[in-house]
Order: sequence, then structure tokens, then C-alpha cells
Amino acid sequence: MTTSGLTPTAQDYLKVIWGAQEWSDEPVTTSALAERLGVSTPTVSEAVKRLAAKGLVSHPRYGSIALTESGRRAALDMVRRHRLLETFLVTYLGYGWDEVHEEAEILEHAVSAAFVDRLERRLGRPTRDPHGDPIPSRDGELPELPAVSLCELAEGAAGQVARVSDADAELLRYLSGAGIGLDGWITVVRHQAAAGVLTVEVDGRRVDLGLPAARAVWVVRK
Repeated sequence: MTTSGLTPTAQDYLKVIWGAQEWSDEPVTTSALAERLGVSTPTVSEAVKRLAAKGLVSHPRYGSIALTESGRRAALDMVRRHRLLETFLVTYLGYGWDEVHEEAEILEHAVSAAFVDRLERRLGRPTRDPHGDPIPSRDGELPELPAVSLCELAEGAAGQVARVSDADAELLRYLSGAGIGLDGWITVVRHQAAAGVLTVEVDGRRVDLGLPAARAVWVVRK
């Protein structure tokens, strides 16, 4: 299913539901969606009911929210649009990786499927966006990314940065300032769980990362 017949709000909900489970095993609940979308839980409940009536999600009473196959295809169509637009903004317009998310949020609802296909070709069919997130193909296929959270590395272990969450622009700027970016190498020096700090080495420098920052970084083990 494409997203052409859906409202921008429905498109956003499907994309956010997909995003909530892409890198987490936590169940997707109405309260979790409300927090992500910045709306009330009753508002989410009504929206989910409408999506369920269209056969795009399933939501058993007191259960978690899941995309149906049709919902998954529509969600991936939006994810593809968003990530290709982010890539375009960085590649051709000089945006920073901390600036593109909100711009892509606006543009993704305005462009046609034909535009997205041409954009993909012009960009050389990229497989990841500026934050390392995989870009779905037109058929909804996703490149595999065998990455783990930086927090999962043992002391002394190293990994190459494969993905950084784009949920917080300020955090992206902080990580850039610390020298952390895609394809760079990080070595875990020390876990300080009680202090909520992970000490890492980047380009010969030691950096203390708070756990929220460390959880935003995903690496491929060396």
C-alpha cells in the first residue's frame, strides 16, 4: 500500500509506530506514542482506532499496537521518503545532520512518489541516511545493519559507528563536537553505571558520555 490516500496525520502515525519498534523490543503503547508525538493519550487512541478500521494496525484491547502488512508497507513508504529527503538536504543543500529531521518532516508529505523515485536515482540509490538509518527500497526491502548499542560493548572493545539516533538535534551537535560521527571508531574504556557515564576513546581522546548519549550511538563490533 502507498500513502497517497492517507492524511498527513495518518502518515505520521504509521511512521512513528514503525520507528518505535525499529531499534527497540519495547511494546508500542498508546502512552508511548503520545509521548513521541507530543499529543494526549485519548488523541492517540482515536487515531489508532481509525488506522485499525483501515486495516493498517492491530490493537487488541489492553494490548500493544502493531502494524499490519498493509500498514508496514505504508510506513516504510514514509520512512523511505523521509530518509531520502534527509540525504538530499545534506548532500546537495549543505544541511548538517542535526538540521534535517524537521525539514524532512515537512517535505515528506508534499512530494509525489515519482519525485521520490527520481530523488533516489539522483542520489545514487543510497542505502543509509545521514544518521546511518537504513533507507528502504521502493519495494519495502531494508538493508541489514548488524549494529548494537554502544552500551553493549565491553570495556576494551571497539566498534565502528554505524548509526546515531536523530531524535535529539542538540545531542547530535554534542556528539559531533566530541568527534563522534558515522564510520568513526570508538573504544569503550570504562562503564560507570552508578554515575551514569560511559568513558570512551575517540581519535586518541577520552570522552565521558552520559547514558542517553551512549544509547544513541550504534556500532558494528570490530
